[in-house]
Amino acid sequence: MAKKDYYEVLGVSKNSSKDELKKAFHKLAHKYHPDKNKGDDKMFKEVNEAYQTLSDDQKRAQYDQFGADGPSFGGGGGGGFQGNMGGFDFSGFQGQAGFDMGDLGDIFSDFFGGGMHGGSQAGRRGRDISTEITISFADAVFGITKKILLTKTSTCDTCHGSGGKPGSKQVTCSHCNGKGQIRETKRSILGTFATTKMCDICNGSGTVPADMCVTCKGAGVKKKEEEIEIKIPAGIEPGEMVRMAGLGEAIKNGTAGDLYIKINITRHPVFTREGLNLYMDLEIKLSEAILGAEHPIETLDGKVTMKIPEGIASGTQLRIREKGIPSNRGKRGDLIVKVIVKIPTKLSKKAKEAIETLKEEGL
Repeated sequence: MAKKDYYEVLGVSKNSSKDELKKAFHKLAHKYHPDKNKGDDKMFKEVNEAYQTLSDDQKRAQYDQFGADGPSFGGGGGGGFQGNMGGFDFSGFQGQAGFDMGDLGDIFSDFFGGGMHGGSQAGRRGRDISTEITISFADAVFGITKKILLTKTSTCDTCHGSGGKPGSKQVTCSHCNGKGQIRETKRSILGTFATTKMCDICNGSGTVPADMCVTCKGAGVKKKEEEIEIKIPAGIEPGEMVRMAGLGEAIKNGTAGDLYIKINITRHPVFTREGLNLYMDLEIKLSEAILGAEHPIETLDGKVTMKIPEGIASGTQLRIREKGIPSNRGKRGDLIVKVIVKIPTKLSKKAKEAIETLKEEGL
């Protein structure tokens, strides 16, 4: 019998890294898996045997020295395919560098219906859903409660989710004989396995209504338009999501999913935001910059009067305390006013004379 070349089986070179070996193994194992269309049981075993050997440093060194017919490989008689588990021994994978049972999870997922680690089905949960709304800049600063209409799958108002006619008795599910679970067997090269899944007629409860609800036809849920009240917190940022637990899609004999609302915020014509502070520009006259003035400012809280000091330079920032964004700790940011001194482009004769006088005084 000719020696097996494990590197040739995997289609890699002798100096290939463990990552390259793993990628080659995944590709070929998927290709030759017997449960797949045009699978090849013999090639699948050879690919597995080659990878088990080359992915382990010690076994790889022995193989490089002695080949597949060396003292550790038993003349190429299986390399891990033993007489148990339908001809497959998983123990050879445990503790190998670069390989874990997760490597097989993807390959065998079709057979196991969800991976190697499948167990009892977790509690049923409805689908999460999302929507988005647009609010004003001021509403984002102070927070607001909004109502929206949303069409989604909700609990049936007639049977309240039971799926049965009001007053109808519960009877044993004939599909699972009241066990709430269905036992199935599947065959593979790994042997015959028994799997248990939740009964899709009674949804695991073991009982069904004797008379079906006429509104939802026994589904326990029905798609309808529903008004939902959303509390938007003060200081919310553009693009933030508000999560409302249990207001997603409903499901019979399970927990409803969650509703996520993306918040869009309209631009403000005056204010911009940075953290908890608001920013705005204020144009003032040259005379106000020189002599100082009191200027009315329209804040989000209402009108206030801001004092502009004498001789202020254009670009100077003045601060109005606690007129910014509220925080969840009870504190509040400030309103930062950037002063822009407006230079006149046309001057009267009298104004020019006044400027000349200032010039003569060195101003």
